[in-house]
Amino acid sequence: MNVNKKALAATLLSIVSGTLVSCTNVSPDGDTATTNTDAKNVTDINTQTTNGDAKLRAVGVTLGDLSNPFFVVMAQGAEKEAKKIGGSDVKVTVVSSGYDLNQQFNQIENFVAANTDVIILNAADSKGIRPAVEQARKAGTIVIAVDTGVDAEVDATVTTNNVQAGEIGCQYIADRLKGKGNVVIVNGPPVTSVIQRVDGCLKVLAKYPNIKLLSKDQNAEGSRDGGLRVMSDLLVTFPKIDAVFAINDPSGVGVDLAANQAKRKDFFIVGVDGAPEAIQAIASKDSVYAATATQDPRGMTARAVQVGNDILHGKKPKSPNILIPAKLITKENVSTSTGW
Repeated sequence: MNVNKKALAATLLSIVSGTLVSCTNVSPDGDTATTNTDAKNVTDINTQTTNGDAKLRAVGVTLGDLSNPFFVVMAQGAEKEAKKIGGSDVKVTVVSSGYDLNQQFNQIENFVAANTDVIILNAADSKGIRPAVEQARKAGTIVIAVDTGVDAEVDATVTTNNVQAGEIGCQYIADRLKGKGNVVIVNGPPVTSVIQRVDGCLKVLAKYPNIKLLSKDQNAEGSRDGGLRVMSDLLVTFPKIDAVFAINDPSGVGVDLAANQAKRKDFFIVGVDGAPEAIQAIASKDSVYAATATQDPRGMTARAVQVGNDILHGKKPKSPNILIPAKLITKENVSTSTGW
């Protein structure tokens, strides 16, 4: 599904109560725990002491890139859940970091200065963002990491099981290749979610000595343009490629475009996200897109707001690390996918 820019802009304006900043074209990203992706179900949250005077008044959300529909849906999930919990008076401010660490620092500082109750953080840099997180929590602001973990002490982390996403994607590759062939990984930004997806993939491929990994370090920045650029170069460098694992669907769609431009149909693509464009490509007979490990961006941020509100009221989660399972969508079951 192609995203109309005017429609996207209108959608973003409708979901943001405060300042909205949109930047470059990049895309997404756990630990251990189980979860129910139903935003209405929070029964696995243990209750401790409750602050009866606490009320959710303001939520700040800083995401990777609001030109990517994945993050638009994440913003919608946070907005809807915050309004459900606190009513129409809750202020929800959604901003885009564009994966610019300095910009995200400023965004977090602004949230703290505005007395924001809960910050929903999709880190631009899992390690580099640590000082900003520490300052926010020192000021008494609740910080919930989403989509990718951070190298800092946060109140909770809600992510897809990214290791699992890499594992099921690359197990599909290994099975389809019958354990033999040439594979490339189209990598992405140095955030925890991406690292975990690649680790999961490598863990599976290591079991197959007849699968040769031609490339694994090329950073396509999680974007369509990056996927097109990186894959165009890889197609020149490696004349024989059998399969591609892309760390997210935008870069996977870029890989698909590179294949079309080079008139190459001798390999197939597996991505991560369950993005509308990827689902459409998988369903198409003319595309080499074969599968995607789906995520639940709306449920992820809805859950983060729930947990943040519970912590605000003195209720800590049973586990601070909440994982949402991934599911593989292929050409065989794509007709059953409901998408985001």
